[in-house]
Amino acid sequence: MAVCARLCGVGQSRRCRRRPRQNQQDQGSDSDMDEEEEERIVGQRRGDAGCGGPESGVNTAGPSRVHRSGPYDVGFPHPQALTELPPELLVEIFSLLPGTTLPTVALVCKKFREILNTETIWRRRCVKEFHMKEDLRKMEVGGVSCHDLYVKRVNPRVKSGRFMKLLPDYEHMDYKDLYTHLLHPYRHILGLWQPDIGPYGGLLNVVVDGLFIIGWMYLPPHDPCVEDPMRRRPLFRIHMWESKKATVECMYGHKGPHKGDIQTVKKDEFSTKCNQTDHHRMPGGRQEEFRTWLEEEWGRTLEEIFHEHMQELILMKFIYTSQYDNCLTYRRIYLPPLMPSDLIQPGLFKGTYGSHGLEIVMLSFHGMSARATKLTGDPNVPAGQLTLDIDLSQPLDLPDLEHQRNIEELSRLILGVHEQVQRQQTLGTPATVRAPASGNAPAEDVANISVSSDGCLPGPSTDPNSFESQPFILPLGVMARNEVYPRTCRKCFYGTGLIAGHGFTSPERTPGLFVLFDQDRFGFIWLELKSFSLYSRLTDHLAHAHAPNLERFEAMLRNMQSWTS
Repeated sequence: MAVCARLCGVGQSRRCRRRPRQNQQDQGSDSDMDEEEEERIVGQRRGDAGCGGPESGVNTAGPSRVHRSGPYDVGFPHPQALTELPPELLVEIFSLLPGTTLPTVALVCKKFREILNTETIWRRRCVKEFHMKEDLRKMEVGGVSCHDLYVKRVNPRVKSGRFMKLLPDYEHMDYKDLYTHLLHPYRHILGLWQPDIGPYGGLLNVVVDGLFIIGWMYLPPHDPCVEDPMRRRPLFRIHMWESKKATVECMYGHKGPHKGDIQTVKKDEFSTKCNQTDHHRMPGGRQEEFRTWLEEEWGRTLEEIFHEHMQELILMKFIYTSQYDNCLTYRRIYLPPLMPSDLIQPGLFKGTYGSHGLEIVMLSFHGMSARATKLTGDPNVPAGQLTLDIDLSQPLDLPDLEHQRNIEELSRLILGVHEQVQRQQTLGTPATVRAPASGNAPAEDVANISVSSDGCLPGPSTDPNSFESQPFILPLGVMARNEVYPRTCRKCFYGTGLIAGHGFTSPERTPGLFVLFDQDRFGFIWLELKSFSLYSRLTDHLAHAHAPNLERFEAMLRNMQSWTS
C-alpha cells in the first residue's frame, strides 16, 4: 500500500499523443522515444542543475572533463556518479526497473524526477509487466476487442463515432497514469480463476486488453464439437476515466456495461458485485432469458433437445446459475508446471460428458500418475473433483482391430489389470508394469517390468514420440457423443474414472482405458458406463496463469476439492 501511495504521488508525465512530423510516419516502436521526449531529455544537458545540488545530497565532486587519446572519447566528460549519466542513458536504465521501484528513484533528485516523467519508461513497464499494447494510439486501427464487444452487445448498427463518445479518451491517456491508477492497483486479479457456482464451477481469465482489464468467462464449444475453439463471455471490465479513477463495470446481461464493484476477499480470492441487476432482466421475463441463455449455452432450442433427462439437467443449470446475477466469489487457479518426465504437455482440455455436455478439465502429472481435475462440473460429479486418475505404470497393448470391436475382449484386458492393481494396493507390494503382448494373451502370463527408483518407466518409453502408432477403434456398444475421433493412437494406459449419483452421492472409481492420441488429444473409455469421452486441448494463450512453483500448484489442487464440495 505504501508503494501504491507513492506511485500516486509521482508527478505528471507527458501524453501518449505525438506531435505530427512532416513527411515521416510514426513508428511507435518500443525502442524509440517520442520526438518531444527526446528533445526534452537531451536538452537537460544544458542548464540542468537538478542533481548534485543540496536537494539530491549526492556527491558529484571530481573532474568534469577528461582528455584521452582515444578517437571517440576525447573531450567528453567522464561520469563520476550515476547522476552524471546522460538523460537518454538514464531513460534506458530506468526502463529496466520494476515500476514499483520508480517512485523511490524519483526521490533521489530533481533530475531523476523529471526523467521519470518520460513516457518511454512507463510504456515499457506496461508492456513488460502487463503485456499491454505497445502504442495506445494505434489501438483503434488494430481493433480493440472491447470496442467490438460493446457495440455487438448493445446495438450492432451503432456507428464508431457514437461509440467513441462512450469510451475514455485514449488519445489523452498516458502510460504512467494507466500503470499508477489501473494496472498496478488491480494486478492481483490478473490470471485464471474458478468461480464458486456450486457444482458447475467455471473458468475465468482476467487480462489486460487495451485500456481495459476484462474478466472473460471461458465456455466450452457447443456439444459435441470438442475440437472447436472456446467461447468467451465478458463478466466485468475495469477502465479509467479522465478523472484518473478506475471504474468497475458489470458486463452481464444484454443491456451493455453498468455499475459494478470488485472486492478483495483475501489472498488469491476476490468477489464481484453488480450494483444494477435490473440490467440483467429482459422484457420477456424469465422465459425469454431462458431461451437466450439456452441458445448461447447449447446453441439450440429446447424443442431440439429430445432427451427428457437432458432437458431437466439444462433447466436445472439455468435456474441455479442465473440466481447469482454475477455476484460471485473467485479463487485463483494455476496451470500445471511442465516437468521433463511428463507424458505430454499438461494443461487444460475440453471433454465430452454425455448428457452434461462439454466440460473443462486440467491434466497434470504426478510421478507415475496422470490426473484430470474438473474445472467445470455437473450435479453428479462437481467441479474440483478428480475425474480421471491414470496409472502410467500400467500400459496396455491393444489387440488387433477385430478383437478391439469386441467389448468383452477389452473388458477382460482392463479388468485383469484392475484386479492386479487392487491386490497390490491391498498387499502394499511395489508397482509393476504389465503390458499384454496381444489381445489373446492373458494378463497373468505377461512378464513384469520393474519401475525405477525415481518412479519413471525404464528407457524412453514415457516419450510419446517414441511410441509407435497403432490402429484404434471403439468397441461395439460403446456410446460416443462425437463419432469423429482419431483412428490411431500412441499409447494406452489403465486408469479409473469417477462416477456418482445426483448430488455427488455414492461416488465410485471405476476402471477404464486412457487412450493417448497425440499431444493435443486423448480419450477415456468408461467401462462400466460403456461410454467414450474425447478430450481436446484448450489452445488459448493464458497470461499470468503459471504457478510460482510446484508446491503452490500442489497446494491449489488439494484445496480445489474443498472449494466445490
